[in-house]
Order: sequence, then C-alpha cells, then structure tokens
Amino acid sequence: MDKLEQARLKINGIDRQMAELFVERMSAVREVSEYKREHGLKVVDPEREAAIIKSNLSYVPEELRGLYAEFLRDVMDVAKSYQRGAEVKGEGCITLSLGDRSYDILVKRGSLSCACSFMDLDRKVLIVTDDGVPAEYAKTIALQCAEPYIVTLEQGEKTKNLDSFRLLLCKMLENRFTRKDCVIAVGGGVIGDLAGFAASAYMRGIDFYNVPTTTLSQIDSSIGGKVAVDLDGYKNTVGAFWQPRFVLVDPDTLKTLDRRQISSGLAEAVKMSLCFDAGLFEMFESGGVDENIEEVIRRSLMIKKSVVEQDEKESGLRRVLNFGHTVGHGIETAEAGRLTHGECVGLGMLPMCSAEVRKRLAKVLTDLGMPLKTEAALSEIKSAMLHDKKSENSGVTVVRVDVPGSYRLEAMTFDSLFSELDSFYGREA
Repeated sequence: MDKLEQARLKINGIDRQMAELFVERMSAVREVSEYKREHGLKVVDPEREAAIIKSNLSYVPEELRGLYAEFLRDVMDVAKSYQRGAEVKGEGCITLSLGDRSYDILVKRGSLSCACSFMDLDRKVLIVTDDGVPAEYAKTIALQCAEPYIVTLEQGEKTKNLDSFRLLLCKMLENRFTRKDCVIAVGGGVIGDLAGFAASAYMRGIDFYNVPTTTLSQIDSSIGGKVAVDLDGYKNTVGAFWQPRFVLVDPDTLKTLDRRQISSGLAEAVKMSLCFDAGLFEMFESGGVDENIEEVIRRSLMIKKSVVEQDEKESGLRRVLNFGHTVGHGIETAEAGRLTHGECVGLGMLPMCSAEVRKRLAKVLTDLGMPLKTEAALSEIKSAMLHDKKSENSGVTVVRVDVPGSYRLEAMTFDSLFSELDSFYGREA
C-alpha cells in the first residue's frame, strides 16, 4: 500500500468519526433550538459565535487557524439553518415542494417580530418596501439583520418599472453585496415582484425572502416564484421565475389596511375557490370571511402550492390561476389606476362564468364592496388584452367556471372573445 492510499484510508476513517460527531452536534443543536423557541430567544447570536471561534483557535496550529475559523463558521451556518428548519416545522407550516427550490411558507400571527428565527439575516440584507406600508414593518425586520439596507419606494403599480429595478441593483452594487447576501420584500405584490426580480438578476441570482403585508400578496402573489416589472404600461412584461427561500405571512400586518384593500386581495381567494374549492366559495357566500381570515389565507395558499408544484413555469395547469385575469388585466390597463387589481380580477371573472355561477359571484363581490361593472371603453380593454403576455398569435386560452370548485379551459380567437364581451357588456367598442 503506497503513501497516497494510506492517506486516503486515514481520511476515510476521520470522515466516519466526523459523521458520528456531526450527528451528536446536531442533536445538541436541536435541544438548543427547542430551548430558544420555548423562551423566545433568537437563533442568531453573533457575539457568542465570535467568542466560540476565538476560543477554539487555540486548539490548532497557527498556520491552520484561518482555515479552521472558516470551517467553524460553515458549521455554525449549517446549525443555524437546521435550527430554523426545526422552528418552522414546529409551527406546522406549509412546504412548497420543488426539489432543490423547495421552501416553507409560515402563516402565523406575530411572526414578523421573530423573522430571524426563520430566515438567515446574519449578512447584508436589502429590505425593499414602499411608503404605503407602515415603516415599522421594515424596521422590525432591519433590527434583526446583521447589516440591513432599507429602500422605500413610492406606492403603486407605477413603481414596478425598469428604473426601480435598476435602483435596487445599484443599491446592492454600491454596498458591495455578494452572492451570499439577500433581498427581502416587505409589502404587497408590486414590491414582491420588483424585489424578487432584482434578486433573480443580481449576480445571476441571490437569496430572496418574501414578507407579504397585503391580503392579495398573502393569499396569492407571495408564492410561486413569478417576479417581474411592467414595460410601457403593460403588466409583468419583463420578468423571471425565481422562487423565494422562505415566505413569512403575518396576518397581524393586515390590521392597517382599509376595507377596499382587504376586499381587493380577497378577490384572488374567490378566484381560487371557484376553480378548486367549493367549500371555500361557500364560506364567502356565508359572509364569515373576516372571522376566518387565517383559514382563507391558508386554504388559498394550499391551492396555489398544489398548482405550482405540478406546473412551476405555467406551461399547463398553472394557467388556471389566470381565471379572471385575461379580461381583468385588460380592464386594469384601461382603468389606469381607478380600480384595484383585485377589483379588475373580479370584473374579469364575471363574463367567464356560467349564468348561475355569475349570479352567485355577483352577490359575493357586492358583499365585499366590489364593483360589478367598468366604465372603461371596450376598445381600450381589447387593445390591452391584445398586448397581454398570455395571448398567443391570434387567440387566447380562457378559464371558465360552470360549477364552483371546477373549471374548464377553452381556446378562443380574439374575435370570438371580443364578440362575447360585446354581448356581455351590452355595447360594442
């Protein structure tokens, strides 16, 4: 046996010993995790970590201390990740399974104040929010980060553009962000789309966390990995698929929203209930939504999760989630900000339902305080629909609901769809 083989055998033996010690260490880590959870302590304790590294360097020769310090930091990173996983699993969270792109979604009141228990914030963190979101939300996250940078943008769809995208990239470049750093969105769908897209592009992709604070984003847009910006007035024309590392849904953040914002977000839950969950739609019909908002959020996320797992990049089943959006996006563009996204989706669902379902849906929308008609010109709605990214050549695939809890897809030419809209609205363009 030559020296090389002897050395390899020796390394193999050491690796086995390290494996046994690793199991012992992670068992102790789990005990620490359980203690911290019971006593409300943070996962990250930088001062203790630095002290441990310093004290252990005396056990190795001087020429190896730099490497050993790096080794210990890696071990601690693994332990922190394990602690976070144990903490999240202990809460009974939702796991969206996409292989190596899988992530957890936690729905828990008060979770914003302990975000560092679920996310790796011991690094540079770009926190993206807007001036319509209470500043305390971003500050609460920032206080838990090792090196936070908060960017507050102007509220509204107009912010979701290439200029804002460039601003975020420049902010990270200016502060020397590396591929080991991360971005957190704290806000609604606009902020989630924009921040996620910036994370997907910076240095070919860095970690992204989503902290949705609106009903719409908590119910729908915070998961699934679709990130984008608008271009020349057309929604989500430039974007990517970039899954978050973790999604934290704290229903307590909804307390600052007005009734219109809450109802607008609930339109997406109505959409998913009509396509997949008749029981959830009946909950809307009974008027018990406000008292059961956590259940509505969770059931909506379970539907979205199931669809995304089967069709991550919208090549088939995920198109069902466009129910109400084909017409709704056209209305939203034509309304130019007069109606919310959810209100436009509600209007977009109505012509795509059977007469019986349309009657029931109209009552639900009315109970939520949402409009049943648009004053926008049909010509403008049609023009916007022609530019929608979901259209293909001379036609589009629409989602129809004839009975709550089920759907069907129908390929249509624009001519036939527009003729149907003329009939539905009782007027031509």
